[in-house]
Amino acid sequence: MSQLFRAVSLLKNAPLHQAQRVASLHLSSALKASSYLIDSPEYSFLKDVGLERENPGVFTGSWKGSGDVVTSIDPGTGKAIASVRSGTVQEMEESIKVGVEAYKEWSKVPAPVRGEIVRQIGDELRKYKEPLGKLVSLEVGKIYSEGQGEVQEFIDICYYAVGLSRIYAGQMINSERAEHTILEAWRPLGLVGVISAYNFPNAVFGWNAAIALTCGNSVLWKGAPTTSLVSVATTKIVADVLKRNNLPPIATLCQGGVDVGKKLVSDKRVKLVSFTGSCQTGRDVGVEVQKRFGKVILELGGNNALVINEDANLKMALDAALFGCIGTSGQRCTTTRRIIVHEKLYDQFVKELCGKYKQVLSRIGHQLDANTLVGPVHSQLNIDGYKNTIADAVKLGGKVAFGGNVINREGFFVEPTIITGLAHDAPVVHRETFAPIVYILKTKSVEEAIEWNNEVDQGLSSAIFTENMSKAFKWIGAQGSDCGIVNINTTTNGAEIGGAFGGEKHTGGGRESGSDAWKQYCKRATITVNHSGELACAQGVVFNVE
Repeated sequence: MSQLFRAVSLLKNAPLHQAQRVASLHLSSALKASSYLIDSPEYSFLKDVGLERENPGVFTGSWKGSGDVVTSIDPGTGKAIASVRSGTVQEMEESIKVGVEAYKEWSKVPAPVRGEIVRQIGDELRKYKEPLGKLVSLEVGKIYSEGQGEVQEFIDICYYAVGLSRIYAGQMINSERAEHTILEAWRPLGLVGVISAYNFPNAVFGWNAAIALTCGNSVLWKGAPTTSLVSVATTKIVADVLKRNNLPPIATLCQGGVDVGKKLVSDKRVKLVSFTGSCQTGRDVGVEVQKRFGKVILELGGNNALVINEDANLKMALDAALFGCIGTSGQRCTTTRRIIVHEKLYDQFVKELCGKYKQVLSRIGHQLDANTLVGPVHSQLNIDGYKNTIADAVKLGGKVAFGGNVINREGFFVEPTIITGLAHDAPVVHRETFAPIVYILKTKSVEEAIEWNNEVDQGLSSAIFTENMSKAFKWIGAQGSDCGIVNINTTTNGAEIGGAFGGEKHTGGGRESGSDAWKQYCKRATITVNHSGELACAQGVVFNVE
């Protein structure tokens, strides 16, 4: 158990010893910080979303927090933004208890009425989209448009959930017995726990909360410690809607460390745990929840490939590669990590992509600057991983075709990097590094590219560029990509909320957001109704004493 929970609440994909280091760095900065960005007029948007210099990190109907103080750092400058006082194990216990009690009342509310409350949450988020999106950008490090886009995802899933509240349903099934009817009903689980990662600290909670609440569950959130301010600000917006409608705290928050995460994952009153993070930690969380026969949604790592066939629309493929590789500074689960290019296009593609990367260099900067296209990575851990991975790639014979350097300026900045010359199955190619590094591989055919796409442990996202219908349908067929997201002529990243989001293999198998992902937040009941007036057994069995 101790090894499991060292990383449950910390940085996505960080090794366990490094995750502990991140927590201590942010904790110690809380003790040293004498000034905060929140005190500067330039950052007045932080107060617009209800933040202060020090913020309580636990909401159970009222705000509190008696644990460690964690200071959020702006990765673009390395300066302190503001602090959050985390919760304790006892406060997590209280949060669970409050969530269970709130569920008992909330589950009695008709589903369309629940949908109306979720609609109001979406409306309230829309009011605060600008300052909340800026907070996401500032605390994570993603550029302005991506911060705004993340909040838009939460808004979109709220509106999706409104429609869902009137249409999600079971079915009527034909019975083999006369005057019998078989029904199928979907009922809420109870309290749903959400553990989100730093890279999407608002949207991932939104995907889970909007659907879980609509289905009649209560929700308990534990956000990543390094993006605690987003967790607090988002919860304040949701809490205002609940208060306005005289509702119990059906959405609660408990920020915290290792012990707090352990409590959430191991408590049998938490009927489902939705965890976003590394494959290793997700495996451990899944096992722990399964021990108590709970349900789990795992959204873990990705080592996503973009396949470029010889007949691809090259301009569109280059644009897709640019955003896929360096959007969010390479810190999306769906970031393009491998580009598999047909040998006829390989040299041209590498040359032109390097040219695009060169254009991007002048637009690396602070994430809130209007001209910035590439912001910082989230922390020093990402820089360490970036440097170590490039060193490993070079040792294995890789060539740095572009980038490869840490940028000497305040904050955490690296050059987007392209590496060529490695084998498709080189160990470093099969390892996901949460930084803007992509490997370009040369292939002879789509069939070979599919094999290489599928040989990694993860199975999250994939994409192919081709104008050949036969190749396209092979790609999406049973012998094609084995990922949960299988795109044609678009990027590996930037999924919409209408489809179910998630992946296979070491990605965990979970699904969130659209389609029928709502079923994971429910328990299914098969109901047989006998309206014949006589008892009849199935399969023609006769069992009586008359």
